[in-house]
Amino acid sequence: MKYLIFAFVGLIYSGLSFGAKTDTLAVPSASMKKTIPTVIVLPEGYQSAKELYPVIYLLHGAGGSYRNWITRVPHIQQLADEYKVIIVCPDGAVTSWYFDSPNDSSIRYETFVAKELPAYIDQQYKTIPNRNGRVITGLSMGGHGSLFLSFRHSNTFSGAGSMSGALHVTVIRQGYGVEKILGDTAVNRNYWNDWSVLNAIEKKPTDSLAIIIDCGVEDRVLPMNRAVHEKMQKLNIAHEYTERPGNHDWKYWTNAIDYQVLFFSKHFKRLLQAKK
Repeated sequence: MKYLIFAFVGLIYSGLSFGAKTDTLAVPSASMKKTIPTVIVLPEGYQSAKELYPVIYLLHGAGGSYRNWITRVPHIQQLADEYKVIIVCPDGAVTSWYFDSPNDSSIRYETFVAKELPAYIDQQYKTIPNRNGRVITGLSMGGHGSLFLSFRHSNTFSGAGSMSGALHVTVIRQGYGVEKILGDTAVNRNYWNDWSVLNAIEKKPTDSLAIIIDCGVEDRVLPMNRAVHEKMQKLNIAHEYTERPGNHDWKYWTNAIDYQVLFFSKHFKRLLQAKK
C-alpha cells in the first residue's frame, strides 16, 4: 500500500492483546505539499471481510499528535473490534485547531481532515464511501475541530462528537497557538468570531448531524460546553449532552471514548436500517 510506513498485527499494549490491526500511514496532502502521519485501526476480520466499514475520525488535542489515542487509550482497538468500525487518527499538528490558516498557506488542516484524508482512506480501505459511513470526534482542541469541521462539511460527515471540547476559541488567546493560526484579533476579527464553535453552530449544516458532547464537571472548559449546549437548545439543534465526574485528562477521555463510539455505532445502524 502506497505511503505505508509500517503495519503490525495483534498489537499488545499494557498487557492487553486485540485482534485489531493498526497501520501508521503517511497520507499525502496536496494543499500542504507534505504527508501527514496518521494512525488507522482496522477491526478484526477486516482483511477477509467483504462488507464495507464505517469510519470514525478521531482527533487529538493541543500539544498532542496522531499517536496520542493509540498509545494513551489502546483499548480503542477493542472498540474497533466490538463495533466493527475503522478508527482514523490524523495528526493535527501541535496547535492547528484544524483550521485553514488565513495567515499561513502551509496550514490547511480543515482541507486535509475534511477532504483529502477521507478521500485517501476511501481509496485505500474498504469503507462506506459517503457521509453515512463517516463521523468525526475528538478531545479538547480536537473536540472543537470535530464540531467545526462537521458543521462546515456535513456533506462529508453525518455525525460529530466532542470530549472536553475547547469550544470557544475567541477566549483562548495565549499559550495554545490560536493567535498564530488566526492572526491579529482586530485584522482577522471575523475568523476569531465566526470560527469559534460557539458561533459557528449558528449556521446550521445543510445535512442533519448526529451530535454528542460531553465534559467533566471539574474541567476548566466546562463553561464553554454548557454555553454551546444551551445555544444548540435555543437553535433547536438536536444533540446529546452529558456531564460526568472528571477533569481535563486522559482518565476522563479513556472513559468518554466508550460512550462516543457506542453512540456512533447506534447512529450507523440507524442509517443502515433506514436504507433497507
